[in-house]
Amino acid sequence: MRRTLTGQRYVDDILRPHVGPFLNGLPGAIFQQDNARPHTAEVAQDFLRHFRLPWPARSPDLFPVEHVGDQLKRQMPSCHSVHDLELAVQNLWAHLTQDNIRCLINSMPDRVAACIAAGGGPTCY
Repeated sequence: MRRTLTGQRYVDDILRPHVGPFLNGLPGAIFQQDNARPHTAEVAQDFLRHFRLPWPARSPDLFPVEHVGDQLKRQMPSCHSVHDLELAVQNLWAHLTQDNIRCLINSMPDRVAACIAAGGGPTCY
């Protein structure tokens, strides 16, 4: 996104045209998001209420994409323009290995067990 993502833009540009139709085609689907401001904005929450989604825990410990983002951030070179940043992110994403993703997926049973043991609180992940 080239501009600041507000709650209204999140609804207009992402939820309504993409997520809504996807969820309509998958009854009983679970849609998980983090606590980014556009996700928690009242306008976004109002839009999602129409889908009557079962809400899973919002712990990043149970959201492997958060860890992919962390890995990409650690590898991110210094960028001096939005264009350079865009190219760097695309390059890093294209070179993300399946072994890396598989490792995150395979760690899910341990992540879930750690989250349960911590009573939903912070874990070592």
